[in-house]
Amino acid sequence: MTKNLHVCLTPALLPLFNVEEYIVVIIDIFRATSSICYGIENGAEAIIPVSQVEECSAYREKGLDYLLAAERDGKVVDGFDFGNSPFSYTVEKVAGKTIVLTTTNGTHALHLSRSAKKIVIGSFLNLTALSNWLKIQNENILLVCAGWKNNFNLEDTLFAGAVVNQLKDNGFELDDAAIAANDLFQIGKADINQYLKKTSHGERLKKLGIEKDIEFCLQIDIATAIPILDGERLVKLQ
Repeated sequence: MTKNLHVCLTPALLPLFNVEEYIVVIIDIFRATSSICYGIENGAEAIIPVSQVEECSAYREKGLDYLLAAERDGKVVDGFDFGNSPFSYTVEKVAGKTIVLTTTNGTHALHLSRSAKKIVIGSFLNLTALSNWLKIQNENILLVCAGWKNNFNLEDTLFAGAVVNQLKDNGFELDDAAIAANDLFQIGKADINQYLKKTSHGERLKKLGIEKDIEFCLQIDIATAIPILDGERLVKLQ
């Protein structure tokens, strides 16, 4: 069987794919999927992604001992424990905890992909561990870039290209978006941080004074945990 390795450049294009035929990798480099990977790596028991801020608030009303994380337009929503800065997901804060998370782009892409065979979370932090696992799955792979409010963005596509680069010689058939993402990665890979300085989302985050988050999210292979969706919860793939 030919395995397909496809890239969805923005959630707006997801209706063009039969999502149920793929393992889906959700990519939201600045910052949701980076923070999720880091949180699971640091011992968070589970992260529950929800679409709306109101759904996140509802968990507080249930009286459960969950940490509530909500981000909109790069800022922490008032009244929540934290947003989606990776520096909030340290061992001290998250080990053994369940976190309910809603973000502008990443959780939106995840909810649109729910009919997939499996959903896993990708970031530069777990790039090699994720790619090695994908190589042995014998399934079609769809890399879903969360983008920015349904628009294409550079950082998610560059990461998709990094995954394509690791998988392309393993019997996968690439679509044009996967080829383009890989070409982009070849241009930027010598200095990813420098290359992504030009991104519009990076500029937005800089205006919020969180350049350190950007640098953190571009570290390669500091984690081996692969978050996988199990029911409503993202947990560590065993």
